[in-house]
Amino acid sequence: MNIPTHLKYTKSHEWIRLEEDGTATIGITHHAQDLLGDMVFVEIPQVGRQLKQGEECAVVESVKAAADVYAPISGEVIATNSELESAPEKINQDTYLAWLYKLKPSTTDDLSKLLDATEYQKVLENETH
Repeated sequence: MNIPTHLKYTKSHEWIRLEEDGTATIGITHHAQDLLGDMVFVEIPQVGRQLKQGEECAVVESVKAAADVYAPISGEVIATNSELESAPEKINQDTYLAWLYKLKPSTTDDLSKLLDATEYQKVLENETH
């Protein structure tokens, strides 16, 4: 399974990449898209929306099921990947390139609650046992 070490993760299977400019890019993990199967629809939060850590903020829908996406950190949505609205299958092709939205974090405190690749791997192992 592909778990890039330069990203942070949540137990609810979101990934987050901290950018040099202080913003954060967010998507769903390979494990999440693998469980869901072929993506058919993506609903992304509006630019300007204020999110709280753990808040439902997006939906990804596959031929099997719909799943909520949760904000890994608090902040303001500053960009969305509108390409996914017409081509949600890009999440299946490369989930770490097919980001959902970008946030301007409102605090750095939330970052300490995120998992590194090793910790996320343990979460996955516990789910399958």
